[in-house]
Formats: sequence, C-alpha cells, structure tokens
Amino acid sequence: MNCLIIDDESTARTIVNQLCKSEGSLNVLEEFSNALQAIKYLNQNEVDLIFLDIHMPDFTGFDLIQTLKNPPRIILTTSDQKFAIDAFEYECIVDYLVKPITLPRFIKAVEKAKKFTFSTQNNSINTAKDESKEKEEDQQLYINIDRRLIKIEIPSINIVEAKGDYILIKTKDKNYTVHSTLKKIEEKLPNDLFLKVHRSYIINLKKIVDIEDNSVLIEKDVIPVSRSNRSELMKRLNLL
Repeated sequence: MNCLIIDDESTARTIVNQLCKSEGSLNVLEEFSNALQAIKYLNQNEVDLIFLDIHMPDFTGFDLIQTLKNPPRIILTTSDQKFAIDAFEYECIVDYLVKPITLPRFIKAVEKAKKFTFSTQNNSINTAKDESKEKEEDQQLYINIDRRLIKIEIPSINIVEAKGDYILIKTKDKNYTVHSTLKKIEEKLPNDLFLKVHRSYIINLKKIVDIEDNSVLIEKDVIPVSRSNRSELMKRLNLL
C-alpha cells in the first residue's frame, strides 16, 4: 500500500516511517510537515493510506480531511485521546493511534485499513455513481489565502478579473484576491455556466443583468466584451 506521513514533528514522522518499514507491506511515498503541502501533493497524486497527525499549526488534520473531495483511508496518529469520538464521524478514518505507538498496535491498524480498502473495491461501481452525483450537486472551489483554504460555491461567483499576477474573484457577498491566473481558474469553472468575454474577464452567464453594445452588466459591474468573444456570448444566451 502506498502511503503518506503527515506530522509537524520530525521525530514523529521518523517513528511512523520506521513502523511502516517494520510492517513490510507499506511503501512511504512522501512525508510532510504541514497539511497544505500534503493537499497540493494529493491533488495530483493518489495514495492508499495516510498517517495523519491531528494537531498541526494553521491547518489541522481534520481541516485536511474536510478539504479532500475523495480522501483515501486515514489512520490518525496523535498524543491526544479526546478526539477519538469526533474522529469516527469520518468514514475515511479507519483507526486512531495514540502516541507513543507500539508495533503490534500499528500492525493492527494497518490490517484494518487493508480490509477497508478491499470492501471499498467491491463497491467501486456504486461509489463511482455516488461521486458523480455529488459533483453535480456540490460544486465547490477552494482558494488559498494567507495559508488558509477557503471554500467558495462556484455558482455564487459573479466575475473573475485578471489583475497582473493575481485574480479577483467577485461573489455577491465578498471579493477574494488570489495569486493565480485567469487561464488556471477558467479550467476549473464549468463551461455551461461561465464564459471568458475579454482577455481580463470571465463572467457567470446566469448573473447577467443587461447587455449593451460591447459590455454586460453584472450586479453593479460593467464588464467589457471583446469583439472576438461577442458572437460566442450571443450563442450562449437564451434569446427571444
């Protein structure tokens, strides 16, 4: 089983790594000292199991779990016993190891993870259907601001504006400035709802209030529409 170790203490990471080697069937792909680094890795790579500390600065183990769309199996490793009841509210958590961790207890936790993975594979078809339904019903985007991941409901976005090395995401209630590019966020927005109308603007088609000449009104913002994008905009509108 391919696994990750996420713990802000280097000694704790070393101990878990040694336990993995002693168990024999675990392949440690990476170790991370904070959750944000691990999330970036998990967005691009798949693993079977995570050994996860709860208490970490800025972003806790529970924060990480809530951020992941389809988390793998997780074994919590912590010095604190008081979160055991909270931990088992998460289906992905298969065991809760209290430090210092002994090898027999560690092996028992890994065996639980293996059995859980096997039962999950037997239900892979139903799981895929459920995940597809969730994607339709729960469209969310996470943005990184000041080392915090903030969730935005995609349909709530009115406008995305390019501003140099940053983008400005405008919703009805709040604006967010994010270090990213217009192209990168365009790839994450659904094509049926959003359209790039100008080299510096992406708009939510359902939030258009008015169209006049080469501009659209969204809430109180007047957004320019380039000539090259105007025809596509007209095609996408439900014209009478």
